Order: sequence, then C-alpha cells, then structure tokens
Amino acid sequence: MGSLQHCCCQLPKMGDTWAQLPWPGPPHPALLLVLLLLATGVMHSDAGTSCPVLCTCRNQVVDCSSQRLFSVPPDLPMDTRNLSLAHNRIAAVPPGYLTCYMELRVLDLRNNSLLELPQGLFLHAKRLAHLDLSYNNLSHVPADMFRDAHGLVHIDLSHNPWLRRVHPQAFQGLVHLRDLDLSYGGLAFLSLEALEGLPGLVTLQIGGNPWVCGCTMEPLLKWLRNRIQRCTADSQLAECRGPPEVEGAPLFSLTEESFKACHLTLTLDDYLFIAFVGFVVSIASVATNFLLGITANCCHRWSKASEEEEI
Repeated sequence: MGSLQHCCCQLPKMGDTWAQLPWPGPPHPALLLVLLLLATGVMHSDAGTSCPVLCTCRNQVVDCSSQRLFSVPPDLPMDTRNLSLAHNRIAAVPPGYLTCYMELRVLDLRNNSLLELPQGLFLHAKRLAHLDLSYNNLSHVPADMFRDAHGLVHIDLSHNPWLRRVHPQAFQGLVHLRDLDLSYGGLAFLSLEALEGLPGLVTLQIGGNPWVCGCTMEPLLKWLRNRIQRCTADSQLAECRGPPEVEGAPLFSLTEESFKACHLTLTLDDYLFIAFVGFVVSIASVATNFLLGITANCCHRWSKASEEEEI
C-alpha cells in the first residue's frame, strides 16, 4: 500500500499558485477505471511475487515446462496452485522450495534429471494432491520422501529406470492416495508393508519391472489377488523375470501352488531319516579312512621289504 501513497495527488495549499487555477471538474469515468486497474495491479504485486522469467502465470497456474531449465525458478506467485516444471533438465530441488506455496495442489516434475528429493520438501504442502515424478533418474523412494503430504491422491513414479528400492514406509500416512504408478522401473521386489497401509488405493501400475517371483514376493502377490477386484492393476504388463522356472509368467497368474515349495516342512520321521543317513555316512567315512590307512601301511611295508631283499 506504500506505493499507492506515492501515486495519490496532494491538494495544494490555499496560498499556492496552483490554487488560483480553475478547477477542471470531475474526472472522466474512463480515467477512474484506469486508475482502479492500476491500483489493483499494484496491490496484487505487493501481495505476491511476479511471474518468473520463461514462465507463464494465469489463474494460479504457473507453467515453466519445456524451457530447458537446469534449476527450479525462484520466487513464484504466493497463491500458485498448479506448478508445471515438466520437460526440463532440472537435477535437484532445493530444500524448503515449497515452503511458501501453501495453496499448491498440483506439482509436475516429469521428464527431468532428478536423482532424489530433499528431505522435508512437502512439509508445508498440506494441500498437494497430484505429484508427477515420472521420467526421472530416481534410484530409491526413502521412508521420508512424502512425509507430511497427507493429501496426496495421485503419485506417478513411472519410467524411472534406476528405481530399484521402495522403502516399506515410503507411503506411510497417505490414506487418501488413490492412484500409484510404479511401472517401468527397475524394481525386482516390493514389500507388502509399502502398500497395505493405503486403504484408498484404486489404481496400481507395476508392469514393466524385472520382478523376481521368489518366496519373498508371495505375501505381496497374495495381497494383490485379494484386492484385484477393487484395485485396477496392469496385470497383463507385470511379468516375472526370475527364477527361471517362472520367467515370462504374468505376475498375477501365480497361485498358492506356485509357492508350494516355500512352505515345505519336515516331519519327525524326516528328521530321524536324515539323522540316520548322516550316521551311516559318518560310519562309512570312518571305515573307508580306516581301510585306506591299512592299505597304505601295507603298501609301505611291502615296498620296504622289497628294497631289503634287493640289497
């Protein structure tokens, strides 16, 4: 409002020369409209920051996509709701970057060069609902990655070819999450704990990963089979890359029979048989060593006797 004070005209004193000039009359309505628009613009610029260079800002949407940016633009408008930084070359997001943008609903960071996100990035992004991190170079999803972003509804982590690990508590507290895309990464294993705390999950994409369908994957697959009717999944794209006996098999085609070997248990008779076999093998080994020892001793004596006869 300080800038408005500089724009206001001050009336001259009665003794001034200006007081002797004739009064021009009431201002024209068009002039009043121009002054009102200028005042509104000044007030808006005081309330928030102007649009960053190379970005377009309109209706709380800030679009900085496809600008070949190597870093995030500073000083966004304070009331930004939709921020697009897609299709750039951004390798890192500074800590606390979203601190001032409490109205943010959508954050699009797809197709960049991100290796990781700083801890506490979403601390003040309480209203963030849609997050797109696809087509980056993320290698893991740590436990604190989405901390405090409890309003997230959609997370896209697809097409991160180096993504090999998702922490069991990576999505902890995201009770409103409906859509999760983990497709086309480098995941060979996913903990059941990472998903079972998502009661609102509707769509899960996990195809295109090199899944190793061993015994450790059974809890996850069993959970997925029980939810498949109310949880849309890319069942046709999710295939096993190992072990060799199930290579190429659709992930969701595996049944409890496929993991039967994981539940083999030995009875008392089995243990007794193994003990008996071990005992027999031990006796046979001792007997064999004894016979070899006798044979070697006999050969030594025979050789010595032959040498004495020759002398």
